[in-house]
Formats: sequence, C-alpha cells, structure tokens
Amino acid sequence: MTSNQEENISFYQGNEKLETNKIELKISELFSVKNVSFLFGAGTSAGAIPTMVKMQEKITEQINTDPELSDIKDLYLKIKDNNLEKILGILYAKNYYLEGVSESTNVVNKLINYIETQMFNKINVDIESDASQKVLELYKLFYQKVALRNKDLSRVNIFTTNNDLFNERALDNLNINFNNGFGGGLERVFNPARFQYTFSRKIDPNLEKFEPLENMVYLYKLHGSISWIEKDGNSLFNIHEVPIANGSKKAEDSHVLIYPTPLKQNQSLGSPYSDLIREFKTKLAQPNSVLFIIGYSFSDEHLNNIVYQSLASNSSISIVIFGEYPDCPLAKIKDNRIYRIFGTNTNSDKIHHFENIVKNILPNTDENKEKTLLDEFVAALASNEATED
Repeated sequence: MTSNQEENISFYQGNEKLETNKIELKISELFSVKNVSFLFGAGTSAGAIPTMVKMQEKITEQINTDPELSDIKDLYLKIKDNNLEKILGILYAKNYYLEGVSESTNVVNKLINYIETQMFNKINVDIESDASQKVLELYKLFYQKVALRNKDLSRVNIFTTNNDLFNERALDNLNINFNNGFGGGLERVFNPARFQYTFSRKIDPNLEKFEPLENMVYLYKLHGSISWIEKDGNSLFNIHEVPIANGSKKAEDSHVLIYPTPLKQNQSLGSPYSDLIREFKTKLAQPNSVLFIIGYSFSDEHLNNIVYQSLASNSSISIVIFGEYPDCPLAKIKDNRIYRIFGTNTNSDKIHHFENIVKNILPNTDENKEKTLLDEFVAALASNEATED
C-alpha cells in the first residue's frame, strides 16, 4: 500500500493507533503462531448471498403482493420490525405461547416456514452466475493462502456462521482435504469425534511413521448448512450431509439450517450445534492462538461471549478484527491483544472487506513452496532436454 492509499485506513492495537504500513507485517507475524482460527460472517459471501436486510425487503414485497399469502399477511404486518432475525424470534415466541395454551399454530407455522424457505432459496444461489463465481474465486484464493502452513504448526480452523456452500466448493475445487465433522461413504453422518482426527500420510513404507498432511483445514459451520438434514439412521447422531442441487428449491427434507433467531434455543443448544460451539471454545482456549474475524457483525451474543471468555482466560490469544464496530466492547477496551483494521483507500475500496483481505493482506504462505516446485520442474525439464540432445 502506498502512503496515499493509507490516508483513510486505521490500524489499532488496543486503543493505540499504529502505523498502517505495518499491517501486512503484523498479520504475517500473527499468521505464523501455533494455532490459527478464522471466524467468518455474512460479509465473506457478500455479493453472491444477499444481506438479511435485502432478504427482508424481498420477503415483505412478496407477502404484500401474493394473494396466496393473504392468510399470513396480517400476522406479518403486525410485527413492527424490519429485522428478519427479530421477526423470526417473535414468531417462534408466539408459536411457543400458542402451543402452551393449546391454540392453533397453523398461521404462525406457515409464516415461519415461508420465511425460512425464502431464506433457503436465496442462500442456495446459482454457483455458475457471475456474482457467485467472483465470490468463489475469493474463497479459493483464501484457501490457497492458508491451507499450506508449515506442518509443525496446527492446521487452520475455519468457523463460519454462513449456511452457504462456498467453503466446501472452494476446497473441493482446489483438492484440499477438510474435516467438517462428517464421515462415511454413501451416507455422510455427523460425528463430533471426527474433529479430533487428522489426515496423515506414511513417510516411510517400512515403518509405521506418519506426518500430517499440509493441505488440510478444519471447517466448523456454527449455524448449520443448507446441505444438512435431520433423519433417523444407523448412527448415534441423526444429522446427515447431502448433495444440494445448484440453485434448487428447498426439498421436503427437514433441513437443520439454523435461521438467525436467538429463541430457537432447542436447536442451538442441541447436537450438532453444542458440539460445534464446544470446538469453538476449545480452539480459542489453546495457548499461542490467534482469531481473525472477517465479515462478522457481532450479532450472535453466544459467539461473542466465547470470544470475551477466551480473552479473560487465555493470556496468549490475539484477536484481529477486520472492521470498525465502534459499539462492540472489543473496540472500547484497552487490551493489546486486540487488533482492529478498517477504512478505505483512495479507490474507495474498504480494506476490511474480504476481497482486500484475501488479495492484499493475507501472506502467501505457500509462495516459496510453489516457487521451489516450479524451479525443480524447470530444472528437470532442462536436464531431460539436454540428455536428449
């Protein structure tokens, strides 16, 4: 970054403002610690997946204009809120009350199902569209940078509140191994014990000697996924991962996808979510850790509390927040373990957006490896040509 580009960029450590030309150096330094985790929010898929505000506007328009939705229109319009999270929270609370007094929940359930189905359809985007391809390329570049770390360091952990499939598609496209807690052949079933597994390769054919694979990440979908369904099976856990057709409408299966409402405690406190939350706590409790927070709005209090608890109990953790978030407690306390990076350059590009982070800030950890492989290939090719001559 040039000095002109840095004019509207802020870099804080605690409450102290640092020189912005040190951002990349500090990020590279933090990325080299033993345990690295990322927390992704909706901002990482922005551009392909509409924001909750946009979803709410579209759903309101459809309910107001579709005659077939007249029976749920009055109830929807009575809710004086423009936030889908709060709307669903109110509806689940009303549903719980009606069940408690033995009154009909048909209209409430229909409205809940309609909102959730619309959200599902808007999350399950057409991956071939230009917008989706652009976001997918960013995810692929991200994983190209983070998947190949020194094998003596822990594998990178990706925690995400997003329900889309960009992470999985990018990892598959790059042939990078990932552990998301599901295993099996024809039926992929959730098993939290798998988070303790690692992928290794045998380094001596004559000895039982192994080393962990370098191209490996752990993926934790804290709010579920559009590819998860709940059904009975031959397993201790009844959560299955299934293929999802590109841009398809919601299937009849019972999708486990958690919609962002704090009142769905019966789901958010049960498996697999309790297992995923426990993993989040465990990883942030490890010594010599760093958590990079990208595109996350700090709207999930149960996740925020885990971050706060990690700062209270783990003296060797660092938190890097990409974004200003002036109302967040982490932006107000004087703690040198907390870094914040935000602002715009002269091109009006926001430095804390996923695209800029991936392209300009994250270090190229595999750069030297790629160069070495290329050099070896060119040298071998030249040697072969010389032999033939």
